[in-house]
Amino acid sequence: MIIVAATQNKHKIEEISAITKPLGMEIISRKDAGVPDFEVEEDGETFEENSEKKARAIMEACGQVTIADDSGLMVDALGGAPGVYSARYAGEEGNDAKNNVKLLAVMSDVPMKERTAKFVSVITMVYPDGSKLVARGECRGHIIFEERGTNGFGYDPLFVPEGFSKTFAELTAEEKNKISHRASALRELERLLKEREE
Repeated sequence: MIIVAATQNKHKIEEISAITKPLGMEIISRKDAGVPDFEVEEDGETFEENSEKKARAIMEACGQVTIADDSGLMVDALGGAPGVYSARYAGEEGNDAKNNVKLLAVMSDVPMKERTAKFVSVITMVYPDGSKLVARGECRGHIIFEERGTNGFGYDPLFVPEGFSKTFAELTAEEKNKISHRASALRELERLLKEREE
C-alpha cells in the first residue's frame, strides 16, 4: 500500500516509514507523488484540526491515500504550551535551536517536580473517497534544565520520557520508535486499519 506523506520534514518521514514498513505500507514523499510545492496553513487550534487539514490538502492534490502527522510538546507548567505552536515557538518555523533556548528560558524558574510534559502526535489518514482515520498518541515525561544528546530533532534533547533517564535525543532511533508519541499514534492507526479491513 503506497501512502503519500503530507509532511516535508524528512525526520518525520523516516520515523513514520520505520514504524509503518512492517505493516506493509510504503511511505512516499509529496515530491515523489508529484505534488507541487505549496504550504498548507496550519491555523487549527488542535493537533487533530491541523493533521486533517494537511492530509486533506495533499490528498486533493495527488488523489492518493495521504498520511499527515501534527505533533508537538505540551508542558503542564505552561498551560499546555507550546502545543500546536511547537515548531514555531520562538517565531521562526522549524528553528529547533531557538525553540529549545526559548523553552529553557521560560522554564528557568520551574522546579523539577513541576516540569512534567507530554509529546502528542495526531496522525490522520485521508482516503480519496473522503473518509479518514484519526489516531492520537502521547508520551509523558519531563523537561530537563539543559540539552542532552544529538539524536532526534525538535525538543528531543530536553525531554526525558517516563521510566527513562535518557532524553529522546540520547536514545537510538530504534529505542525512541518503540516508545514515542508517534509510535503510539501509529499503533493506534494500525488497529484502526485492521478494523477498516474487517
